[in-house]
Amino acid sequence: MSPFPRETYRPLTPYAPDRRPIAVDLSDNTNRWGAHPAALRAVREADPEELLRYPPVYADRLRAAVARRFGVPEEAVATGCGSDDLLDSAFRAAGEPGQGIAFIPPTFSMIEIFARMNGMAPLPRNGSPSPEALLEGDPVLVYLCRPNNPTGEVQPLEWVEELVAAGGPDGPVILIDEAYAEFMDEPSFLECAVDTSRVVVLRTLSKVYGLAGLRVGFAVGAPEVIREMEKSRGPYKVNRLGEAAAVAALEDAEGWVPGIVGAVRAGRAALMRELRTRGLAPLSSGANFVCVPLEDDGSGGRDGSRPAFGDLPPTAAAITAALRERGVAVRPFPGLLGIGEAIRVSIGPPEEMASFLRALDGILGTTNG
Repeated sequence: MSPFPRETYRPLTPYAPDRRPIAVDLSDNTNRWGAHPAALRAVREADPEELLRYPPVYADRLRAAVARRFGVPEEAVATGCGSDDLLDSAFRAAGEPGQGIAFIPPTFSMIEIFARMNGMAPLPRNGSPSPEALLEGDPVLVYLCRPNNPTGEVQPLEWVEELVAAGGPDGPVILIDEAYAEFMDEPSFLECAVDTSRVVVLRTLSKVYGLAGLRVGFAVGAPEVIREMEKSRGPYKVNRLGEAAAVAALEDAEGWVPGIVGAVRAGRAALMRELRTRGLAPLSSGANFVCVPLEDDGSGGRDGSRPAFGDLPPTAAAITAALRERGVAVRPFPGLLGIGEAIRVSIGPPEEMASFLRALDGILGTTNG
């Protein structure tokens, strides 16, 4: 057998969500209200001559903007091509081949992939582990998505503090992915990350700021940890247009972001109410999406006199396909650990939520909608 690729890498498959164009796309948790207006202006006004030159090596303007926005030192900020680029960088900087990365599934699907790409051992902790149980087996890294993707769950701040304390001064580095933090009610851990070498908080401009197409993320942690992540992630990872847009958005965050957050929270609450009236049991969410189990959990929340979806099987694939036929895309999650078949629905403006509910009504109880 050829030595290329290496054996632990061979089983991996490319990331391949369904990206066919559709009228209403509620599948990827981006900002359905649009990009930050200040970011759009920055892109429109960019000097074309700048496209002829490489961007700054480590996106210094962006680092400074993050530092001002969140009140942290510039040397405590790393930048990258989306927050997943920084996660990958942390894996490379912290983990020797064979060392473990602990996480609580179901969570961000790229975590296990990044672990295997970097020759590390994924250590899933099923169920609802205590902070101490999450640290069993001496992982070198712990990943915590807060709010969690795809469930929307938010671990309380006290639980996170207990996790940090449980590891002691020589414990693993805890990567707290706060891609959806703006939408939750719980406090962020970002400002605390600077005070310990054991926590890195990751953020993205893809969600509330509406800049997913530019791929910009940042991380905050102790300067000595951030320095190693910067070395690992390499130069030129944030392009000039992305940096200009991200800086403009961060500098005008208070002028625009609160309105988006308010609209998402209101839309999330309204969607959950509508789903419950249809006999579904959406999971509580602190993010800009709702996870909807499709199988009856036995709690009596659905009308037991009829199948929930008529002649359609209550599978993620079947319901997602039926919704797509009606012009709406959601993300399927087949066999989600501890939940079963489920779909994830991003929150958008009222007209998009109405389109989703009409499509859902078209398949509830009948297949000819």
